[in-house]
Amino acid sequence: MIELIAGATIPAALVSWLALFVVRRKAGTWGLVDRPGHRKVHEHPTPLGGGLGIWLGVVATIAAGQVALWLVDVPATGRHTVLGIELPERAATHLGGLKQQASRLWGLVAAGTVMMALGLADDRRALDWRLRLSVQFGLAALLVFGGGWRLTMFLDAPLLTGLLSVFWIVGLINSFNMLDNMDGLSGGVAAISSAMLAAVMLLTPEPATNHPQLFVAGFLLLLVGSLAGFLFHNRPPARIFMGDAGAYFIGFWIAMGTMMATFSGGALPRHAILAPLCVLAVPLYDTATVVLIRLRSGLSPFVGDKNHFSHRLVELGLSKTQAVLTIYLTTATTGLGALLLHQVDFGGAIVIVLLVACVLVLIGVLETSARRKLRREQAEAARRSKTGVVTTS
Repeated sequence: MIELIAGATIPAALVSWLALFVVRRKAGTWGLVDRPGHRKVHEHPTPLGGGLGIWLGVVATIAAGQVALWLVDVPATGRHTVLGIELPERAATHLGGLKQQASRLWGLVAAGTVMMALGLADDRRALDWRLRLSVQFGLAALLVFGGGWRLTMFLDAPLLTGLLSVFWIVGLINSFNMLDNMDGLSGGVAAISSAMLAAVMLLTPEPATNHPQLFVAGFLLLLVGSLAGFLFHNRPPARIFMGDAGAYFIGFWIAMGTMMATFSGGALPRHAILAPLCVLAVPLYDTATVVLIRLRSGLSPFVGDKNHFSHRLVELGLSKTQAVLTIYLTTATTGLGALLLHQVDFGGAIVIVLLVACVLVLIGVLETSARRKLRREQAEAARRSKTGVVTTS
């Protein structure tokens, strides 16, 4: 298990970390620069293109693993070797499964690359939201209805589960894109979420084999490593942003990781399928509340603003760094419940879900109180300005 964690995260982190030094220098030439604006919280032009490093960290590591798989040899000793280096027996036992899964994995890499390229085009040319959503829904529908990727929902309604799966993919893609509004925020939340989901996979056995779900865990750990390399460059003050290219790719990768996973079945309780909702509660909460705020204000949900979870925490009086760390902690808190879902009965699952809901409701109450107080202060300041009342301290 330690070999899996190190083998997936370290190479991906190194590739991403090194690649982004190059991207930072070339971003201006490639037209990948984010300039301050009315809804931006940064003050200076900053390179985009962090998504290129995140994508490359994942894909290059998978490509290296594929080459190693091709080079596996079984000499007269009967022991599996790669370039003369003998593989541990526990690793050799999984080679057959890896070879079977390779084609499906590369299919997901190709789809993820399309998402990254779409985001990169949007970073350069600000594509219309209708075009972006059309491509996202089209690709998601192709994977679900053409590739057979679906959420496990225990419903005998293929069309319904298929549609929900499509909306799940598109929803997570845009959730992580919306969350990308402060240094280190979206990348950090994605890293925590992916690590939590990978831990669930290592703790939740596959019903058919009763072994940890190593393939799915490795799939998610690749993203954890690549994000670690990116966060070195994106920590405050950020020297590069992930852009839509990175947000689209990580949202897609995490969505597909949840679809590959087996959260229930056999001896596993059905309520274990709630694990992704616990782990991803924060990005989903941010998306839902931002959309509601925009609609209530008569604005389009597709037009950016400063009503995000992180912005609302800053309104409470937190610094940007404190807001990001608070969201990290909230993500870890809601995600911890997912580690227990497969071990508790239905009553225990209700308690875990209620705990997650209480955390989010508590934050919502604090945010709402702060926003109402701020609006009252602004209205009072405007009234005094009109009446010419001057206060002194």
